[in-house]
Amino acid sequence: MPCPMCSREPVADYRPFCSRRCADLDLAKWLTGSYAIPAMDHDDPDAALPEQDHASGDASDKPH
Repeated sequence: MPCPMCSREPVADYRPFCSRRCADLDLAKWLTGSYAIPAMDHDDPDAALPEQDHASGDASDKPH
């Protein structure tokens, strides 16, 4: 598998990268937010909220 930054052959000391420079460039992308893991959008934003007591509308009235 080639270096993910420049496509050269990887070097064992920096695997999967070919050099310290490419490894540092990759790290810089993570640290600056260039790489990001996408968040899941929920169809119903209220689905993550705790259930409320439908009679009073207050979750604190529920027995524990």
